[in-house]
Amino acid sequence: MFAEKVSGAVTDRKALAKAIARPGDILLVTRLDGLARSTRDLLNVLATISDKGAGFRRFADLMLDTTSPHRKLILAVLGALAEFERSMILARTADGRARAQARWGRFGRKRVLTPFQIVEALARREAGEPLVDIGRSYGVSHPTIFRL
Repeated sequence: MFAEKVSGAVTDRKALAKAIARPGDILLVTRLDGLARSTRDLLNVLATISDKGAGFRRFADLMLDTTSPHRKLILAVLGALAEFERSMILARTADGRARAQARWGRFGRKRVLTPFQIVEALARREAGEPLVDIGRSYGVSHPTIFRL
């Protein structure tokens, strides 16, 4: 039994390579999108499994395997659907992020220093004042001043 926490988007996975290294074995996966994120990657993985003399099955539906041309076709269609769903999720996420940013502005932590303090700190830094002293006067660390 092999387990890994690497994303299906990564094509070079050590545990997957070990799992399909022996002829006669069956690679049993829980989810198709955990095996590959695109139809091309899925077909490449299935071809590698076939070339090694191993088989493939999906745990949730044991009828999906690589033992017949019909089952291979259904598997390829499901791989295409998984890729489509992944691209739809990415599109919806990007759209939601853009709407939220347009509505609320900047993401992330709130700035520690005001714009006036930033300009003032940069001027003090140009004048040669040590970062530690500038940071201490504003109640921030010297790396914060350095990043300005």
